[in-house]
Amino acid sequence: MWFNFHTHSTYCDGKSSLQQIADEAKRLNFISLGFSSHAPLPFACAWCMKKENLDTYLREVNTFKKIVPFEIYTGLEVDFIPQVMSPADFQSKLNYTIGSVHFVEKFLDGRRWEIDGPHTLFLEGLAKIFKNKFKEACIRYFELTREMMQHAPPDVVGHLDKIKMQNAGHKFFNESDPWYVQQIKLTLAEIKKAGAIIEINTRGVYQKKTDTPYPSPWVMELIRQNHIPITVNSDAHHANDLINQFPETLALLKEIGFKELFILTNKKWKPFAFDATGIKLS
Repeated sequence: MWFNFHTHSTYCDGKSSLQQIADEAKRLNFISLGFSSHAPLPFACAWCMKKENLDTYLREVNTFKKIVPFEIYTGLEVDFIPQVMSPADFQSKLNYTIGSVHFVEKFLDGRRWEIDGPHTLFLEGLAKIFKNKFKEACIRYFELTREMMQHAPPDVVGHLDKIKMQNAGHKFFNESDPWYVQQIKLTLAEIKKAGAIIEINTRGVYQKKTDTPYPSPWVMELIRQNHIPITVNSDAHHANDLINQFPETLALLKEIGFKELFILTNKKWKPFAFDATGIKLS
């Protein structure tokens, strides 16, 4: 059976309605589905939910909980921006939160720098904010993730190493560089301390922006060694992507040595055995 807790709808930058996502989940024999539109931000944002639509979103998700033959959960993907916004701001309204870092510092004109936006924007911020010192920018990205875990930990950590999408052809660094490995290890330590789940996110692969999921397989191995729980999400912005790259990714996780995936069911995150065809119910 299948599952997914990182989905985006027309309430934010997704291309499918909640109804279309729910219909596809039913067709795919889902056991559990989470809606997780981008939470409203307190500044202009083209891809997040508008603040005035939040209550409608929450009501509509609750309506689906009563009419579908599988479990549905109310979530949001919430940005962590120090002194501005964190997953803690929404937790009381939701079944779960996905905490993500999309913004690293600001331009002099006040614009926030999106590290996963168009590469041209990434290069602009790298030049103007970090004087083209990629290492410093990348370290700040991971520092923010650690701050989130220390001060406002989410239930699920979103696309842990997404900044690598800007590193095509190893333009800026190699993932074996000691400083980068250290940042990963420090961040995993904070995630473990907070008791959060790490998502294995397939979106970079099916969008052809990365060769491997977020995070990379060697990071997955460190996650396994540290006994940090994982789930698998597709970060779907279209109903057709609900389980995109799931069979391949679950097979990879089995090769690495993972025995369980954590799924939100009966209102709790619970471990399930799995193989490339989904989770196994005992």
